[in-house]
Amino acid sequence: MARDPGHRLKAYNNPEFMSGRDARPLRILSEYVEPLSRFERHEVNDTIVFLGSARLKAKADAEQALREAEVAGEGLDRARRDLEMSRYYEAARELAARLTRWSKGLESDAQRFVVCTGGGPGIMEAANRGASEAKGVNVGLTISIPLEEFDNPYVTRGLDVHFHYFFMRKFWFLYLAKAVLVFPGGFGTLDELFEILTMVQTRKMRKRLPIVLFGTDYWDRIVDFDELARHGTIDARDVELMHRTDSIEDAFEFVTGELLEYNLDAPGARL
Repeated sequence: MARDPGHRLKAYNNPEFMSGRDARPLRILSEYVEPLSRFERHEVNDTIVFLGSARLKAKADAEQALREAEVAGEGLDRARRDLEMSRYYEAARELAARLTRWSKGLESDAQRFVVCTGGGPGIMEAANRGASEAKGVNVGLTISIPLEEFDNPYVTRGLDVHFHYFFMRKFWFLYLAKAVLVFPGGFGTLDELFEILTMVQTRKMRKRLPIVLFGTDYWDRIVDFDELARHGTIDARDVELMHRTDSIEDAFEFVTGELLEYNLDAPGARL
């Protein structure tokens, strides 16, 4: 009888086993252990997480697209909308740069309050870009989905972590996070925002986690948190879990103030 060609393979070198159902716990564990080794190697102690739409464009790109739409005589409404929304890309870019320069000025041997995103385009690219332009280390936590792959060139080499499991990616967003800034976004952003709010509200997350909603007009139209409180489905105090603003300066002062008061002397990952 012919032997199974995999009979002499060690389990961790057996592709059939490692990609099969029985090894799923090992794959899940690897998405904890492997990122942890990267963060330790790069001395990343904690992060400031930027969330937001992958669809938003840089102002220069949106202006170019509008010019092309004007020449073509079609797609004008979309191009004008994209140009208007590009202000959030530029705000995320500037805010990430300011926070990076501030964090680099702290007296610390390790990387503190490092910008972290989902590693994709749009707001994610903007924040990584701002951090890179400020010459700071930054993190991108990407996810494998059946869409065209996007190369975010601004993520620090070695800190572009690619995940298969959404829940492990979310874990790493929150485990290292000491602040979260949420820009206009769609289903993914809303999912991440509400999971964070639920963990803070229920105190499953015990650390102090300032949450900024950037873009008051957008968020007031998309989610009426005050109406939830009026209907009694959340407590009025739950609305105060978020700091809502349109100002880069205000967001910067709020986040840095919170970090200096509550997290400066508490480096490292915590929930």
